Amino acid sequence: MKRLICISGIDVEIINKDIKNLHVGVYPPEGRVRVAAPLQVDENAVRMAVISKLSWIKRQKASFHEQPRQSKREYVPRESHYFLGDRYLLNVNEQPGVARVEIRRKNQLDLFVPCGSDASQRERVLFAWYRKELRARIPNLIDKWQAIIGVEVVDWGIKRMKTKWGSCNIEARRIWLNLELAKKPVQCLEYIVVHEMVHLLERHHNERFAELMDGFMPSWRLYRDELNRTPLGHEKWSY
Repeated sequence: MKRLICISGIDVEIINKDIKNLHVGVYPPEGRVRVAAPLQVDENAVRMAVISKLSWIKRQKASFHEQPRQSKREYVPRESHYFLGDRYLLNVNEQPGVARVEIRRKNQLDLFVPCGSDASQRERVLFAWYRKELRARIPNLIDKWQAIIGVEVVDWGIKRMKTKWGSCNIEARRIWLNLELAKKPVQCLEYIVVHEMVHLLERHHNERFAELMDGFMPSWRLYRDELNRTPLGHEKWSY
């Protein structure tokens, strides 16, 4: 059950679900506000919850609007692309053989693709490389933090996500990480890994969750802010 209401000039999407607690979220790229509410919670209760968080909602929306955005990538020579927080200029090499990506010097990213490849084909090659690079780094981070946090991650995966940097299925003890993290600084990737693993101890973003994060990763707010300052990729956002 989904509906849209307006509160203090802000459009709020309400979704009633079979859950225990009400959750107010603000999502990129433009600060869409969504409330996930238990089935028995009525609209007045939702309104009161949103009103109580109006200052926070407005700060989140302003943060998203101020965050720099990349224009749509065309995958042409001299275009800017990011990897682990660093900016690279793209070189496109059309030639027979296996498609691949290589880093050359400090700021050059070589993309080797078949002759006549279009933007979507080039994107697939680059994102396959991003996925491979993330897969090489995530296991060590999980192993490191399992010992520190005292939880076990049974499974993990990488996927392109529209509204989250990561997610955690507590019952399956599985975490998902956004493929876009390959573009962000390593400390931001590590922060998201820790964030999702801490959800295995605390489901909600409440005071206990913040206390756990403070104990395991005292600088997590700095990494969160750094992640929020980095450019957002161009997306055809849909929900």
